Amino acid sequence: MLVEVIEARGSVPRGTGTRMLVNAHGVAGTIGGGHLELQSIALARERLAAANAEPLDWVVALGPSLGQCCGGTLTLRLQALTPALVQVWPTTRPLFRLHLFGAGHVGRALVNVLAGVPCEVYWVDEREAEFPDGPTPAHVRQVCAEPVQAEVAAGRPGDLYLVLTHSHALDLALAEAILRRGDFGWFGLIGSASKRARFEHRLQDRGLSAAQLLRMSCPIGLPGILGKQPGVIAVAVAAQLLAVSENP
Repeated sequence: MLVEVIEARGSVPRGTGTRMLVNAHGVAGTIGGGHLELQSIALARERLAAANAEPLDWVVALGPSLGQCCGGTLTLRLQALTPALVQVWPTTRPLFRLHLFGAGHVGRALVNVLAGVPCEVYWVDEREAEFPDGPTPAHVRQVCAEPVQAEVAAGRPGDLYLVLTHSHALDLALAEAILRRGDFGWFGLIGSASKRARFEHRLQDRGLSAAQLLRMSCPIGLPGILGKQPGVIAVAVAAQLLAVSENP
C-alpha cells in the first residue's frame, strides 16, 4: 500500500507529497512517525488483508483526533501500489551537489552522515585504498583521480566544495582551483584559523583577491561545536551543508 500526504495545513510532521510504502511485514519511508504513522500503517495493513484496492482519503486533525501536539490537519491517501503508480513515481530532488575531496577519517565519517540525506556526493581522492571496502550509498560516487585538483573543473555552477585531504599542499592547490573557478555555491576547507591565515597569505601571493578569499569557509562546521573527533566534525559540517543549501 502507498500512503501519501496529499494535503497539509498548519503544523504537520511532513509536507504534501511525502510518501510511505507499507506491506504486511515492513515499512519503507516515513510520513513523520508518532501515533499518526502507527495508525496509518495499521489501516494500510487492514486494507491489504482485505484485498481492498480502492483509494481511501483520510482527513486527520492531529490535535483532536490523535493527541499530537503539531495541531495541524492533513489528508492521507491510501491506495494499492500499482505498476502505473511506479511509472510516475516522483524523483527526489537533491538538496545539494557536493564535491568532497579527501577519503580520510573525516571524509568517511561525513559520507556516513550523508547516507540518509537526499544529495549527490562526488567523493574524490588520489589514494584508491583509502575508500572504504563494501558498497557506498547510491548517491555517493567514488572518484580516484590524479591530479586531484583537475576534478574541480567537473563541477557545475552552484555546486558545493569541501576540501579535507591528507596534504596541506594538496589542500592549497584545491583551494586555489576552486576560488579561481568562482561559480561555486559554497567552499569549505578543513583547518584552524591559523591554517586559514597561512593559506590566505599564500593565495594572495598567487594573485587571488581579498574578495575571493572571503568566500572560503575555514574553519568548517557550525559554530559552537568544539569537538575534534571525526564523527563530531562530520555532524557539524553536515548541518552546515544543509544550512547553506537551504539559504544560498
